[in-house]
Amino acid sequence: MSSSLLDQRIVAVKPITVPAPDRGAELQVKVTAPLSGRHLSVIVFSHGNAWSLDGYEPLVDRWAAAGFVVVQPTHLDSRRNGIGWDDPRFATIWRVRIADLHAVLDHLDDIVVQVDGLAPRVDRERVAVVGHSWGAQTAGAILGARVLGADGTPGEDFSHPAVSAGALIAATGTGDTLTPFAAEHLPFMRPDYSTMVTPALIIAGGKDQSQLSTRGPEWFTDAYHLSPSPKSLLTIAEGEHTLGGLAGEMVAETSDEDPSRVALVADSISAFLLDTFETTDGTTDETTDTGWTDLGVEALAGDAGWTISSK
Repeated sequence: MSSSLLDQRIVAVKPITVPAPDRGAELQVKVTAPLSGRHLSVIVFSHGNAWSLDGYEPLVDRWAAAGFVVVQPTHLDSRRNGIGWDDPRFATIWRVRIADLHAVLDHLDDIVVQVDGLAPRVDRERVAVVGHSWGAQTAGAILGARVLGADGTPGEDFSHPAVSAGALIAATGTGDTLTPFAAEHLPFMRPDYSTMVTPALIIAGGKDQSQLSTRGPEWFTDAYHLSPSPKSLLTIAEGEHTLGGLAGEMVAETSDEDPSRVALVADSISAFLLDTFETTDGTTDETTDTGWTDLGVEALAGDAGWTISSK
């Protein structure tokens, strides 16, 4: 993992308003991008519960330095909107979250043109969605996962044709072992991954014990095991739910603060996405990025504290 990424100059522009009729509040996004470079790939990032476009700088800045344009919406569950568990609007926020990502993807050209000089440098054929925690379930829906109804019937297909890859960090597992609290307040936490066909990297912490499920850390690997290939799974042995502090340095919910772990998550996603884009669009040459291959070799050495599986 190269520390030189932190020396790359990037720019962030916020807020940019995205059309989202009937949402009840403006949909605003932040765009972070490198100051130089062309053919830049895009990551649309969905935050975890209660966060906003101002979170996850350790991830976003590193992606931008690696050559990605990152677009971060603020979802309705953000603390700044004051919608708690008992608010009647909370039951449908999972749908609004998905609609937010669709709005961003549908208006991507209008978004990037608001950052001076960025639009001509963006590769619109290389677009990914990434999410953490609740954001991972949101991103998973864009990749093709569905939400099971109370009777076990799969819900709507929310996949988006502009997206060709993704990454899910600490993604919700299947809903058959939800705790009573989760079953009452989060009944939509019943993902069906059998239809998630888009290539994706799943990242799970070996010590991520959720308060929403009676299962152990393996709950967060369901998105890998229960979805069709091609998929990869990065398991970080000592990682907890924030995987070192993804949302920010020294934030309150960080239980396993470790900047190197955050860098591993960020760089693994960058490497996976670049490798996937090159595989699917055929642009392989002597300048092809080998980061994902190098990570696989390092994982095979067996002493890195993390493992990679692929199918």
